[in-house]
Amino acid sequence: MQVEAERETEGKSFNHLPANIAFTMLNQRLREALSAAGIEELTELQLEAFRKILSGKDVLIIAPTGSGKTEAAIIPIFEAMLKMEKPEGIVAIYITPLRALNRDMLRRIRGIAEFLGIRVDVRHGDTPDSQRARQSRKPPHLLITTPETFQILFLGKNLRKALKNVRYVVVDEIHELIDSERGVQLSVALERLREMARFQTIGLSATVSRPKLVSRFVGADAEVLEWKAEKEYEIEVVKPEVDEKLAAKLGVDAEIAGELKFIADAVKEHGSALIFVNTRQTAEALGIKLKKLIDVEVHHGSLSRETRVEAEERFAKGELDALICTSSMELGIDIGHVNLVVQYNSPRQAVRLVQRVGRSGHGLGRVSKGYVVASSFDDILESAVIVRRAKEGLLEDAEIHFKSFDVLANQICALALEYGRIDAEKAHRIVKRAFPYRNLTFEEFDEVCNFLARIGKIFYDEGEIGARRNTRRYFYENISMIPDEKHYRVVDVSSGKTIGSLDESFLSTFSGEIFAMKGELWRVLSVDEVVRVEPVSAEGEIPSWVGEEIPVPFEVAQEVGMLRNWLAGLIKAKGEKAALKALGAKGDVSVVVKTLREQIEKGFSVPSDSHITIEGSENVVVVNACFGHKVNETLGRILALLLTARRGSSVAVEIDPYRIKLSPAKPEEVESILKSIQPEAVESLAERAVFDTRLMQWKVV
Repeated sequence: MQVEAERETEGKSFNHLPANIAFTMLNQRLREALSAAGIEELTELQLEAFRKILSGKDVLIIAPTGSGKTEAAIIPIFEAMLKMEKPEGIVAIYITPLRALNRDMLRRIRGIAEFLGIRVDVRHGDTPDSQRARQSRKPPHLLITTPETFQILFLGKNLRKALKNVRYVVVDEIHELIDSERGVQLSVALERLREMARFQTIGLSATVSRPKLVSRFVGADAEVLEWKAEKEYEIEVVKPEVDEKLAAKLGVDAEIAGELKFIADAVKEHGSALIFVNTRQTAEALGIKLKKLIDVEVHHGSLSRETRVEAEERFAKGELDALICTSSMELGIDIGHVNLVVQYNSPRQAVRLVQRVGRSGHGLGRVSKGYVVASSFDDILESAVIVRRAKEGLLEDAEIHFKSFDVLANQICALALEYGRIDAEKAHRIVKRAFPYRNLTFEEFDEVCNFLARIGKIFYDEGEIGARRNTRRYFYENISMIPDEKHYRVVDVSSGKTIGSLDESFLSTFSGEIFAMKGELWRVLSVDEVVRVEPVSAEGEIPSWVGEEIPVPFEVAQEVGMLRNWLAGLIKAKGEKAALKALGAKGDVSVVVKTLREQIEKGFSVPSDSHITIEGSENVVVVNACFGHKVNETLGRILALLLTARRGSSVAVEIDPYRIKLSPAKPEEVESILKSIQPEAVESLAERAVFDTRLMQWKVV
């Protein structure tokens, strides 16, 4: 929605002014506050954002890490606030996907806000009751929150009243939300807010492949401000040499020892580094070993807030050589200067690699330096493909969840609670304005309402939706779109500190007494509602956590298949050295040509982007298909379904981005089924297959 912005001084125009001169035209108090914070002029990005925001337009700002996106949104909002006479209620809401980003945002702007007399506060799941009560009595002018807590603001009497004054909503790291159901939920909540307030929406995003698509989450007519300043990336794929000597010392495999040595040496050479891994399990395993070589801490979402903050502060002070982290550090948390990023194993997606390596050389005009440490045939080729795609800006498209009925059910309950009673057609109009529901028919909406009424979650009669006694409970229990898993808090009895949390699924299968967390080893003393532990020096089990797989996209897997085929052709035509040189990876990448040469010498076809092969041995069949995780998951489930029906007994399936493993099965059976599947039958077969999996527990209302 476009709103007419109030400007600080009549007749002044920021159009066509140099950034340093435009700075002098800001409100004097704002200039003084910014100067006190070390900001003496606006960057070109900030100036352009200033113009667009104060003209009243919804804006999507796309710029790389370190470009000053946050200030680009906040400075014009502060300028507008200073024009208002005694603003009441919440004037601006700043939404971030992580609580850690909430804290970081508060730290970054609190000084400026206090100087200006603007109240700023944070509200999320960890906010104490006393602070919530204070916010309800006297709402801050600018509230920093998460998508989930934003939903709850509508239900409080005082806060709902305060929301009527909202003029600005900023959605930070919007690229992290749009391809998840959290983003779908937020898009509906913003439309609910538009029913009571007239506000601008400002989206902040890292580089994305389809800016116009992302802008639809900001507003139907949102303008895109894409800052295309040159950002140089130096990224190398490395397969480290084995290290037998270090392997004996650390008690690990020689290949892993070589990887550890390379990472430690690179960190020592460059200084402050972030070491990204794809799972919390890998972070813990790597942390245990790397702590013997460099000063390093582990950082991921299952560690306690206190543990993460302590690691962030130690890194910022220069007390650590590196942080081992998952996507918890992928976003814009300010931890000081980063010289190097090491990605351990393939990052799976080009967009993730750009985001992660972009944390080094933080700032425009600086080189972002990174290594991808690869460990196997698939890993080396996949990493090489992703590095090429990242450098050329070939990023994966966001996959929007259109018409998610589980989110819709939750939002219908939210509307019932918010209004008490609401006309179904009005509720449908509100939901339908949200981009993911733009094609939602009233018949579909009505069907979900009837379902909720049948299971006693809402009242629905004669075109009117109302709340029941258990509507609130249902809403709160389903407000999080993150898959639910019971967690147990882990407490160190020697210090009394909470160090993290463990999933119930891990504890139910944990048979030992020692496990790793925070890159350290702990002995379990007792387990009830809390896991009490003490630190030890011994070997232990690495925990696993739910929901960690990063899928390899179809496009990446296809290009890996093309690369296989091309390298195989080079080996045949010009020999192994030519193929290794063409690959461009560093270190001991001989496993690539060795694997391809063996395929060629044995007369086997090399599986590629357009060539599927089937292998069989001892009642196990492997279908080699370079289609990525999601396609292979779907195809694998369909094959298992049809094989089970043919055999009359269960068939197990395992997949990765490049193969599907079925057992028990025979090659001729699988070939026959693959050839018999009709394209028009795939969707119905996939639906039948998915109902047999535990995936449905996350999707069915």
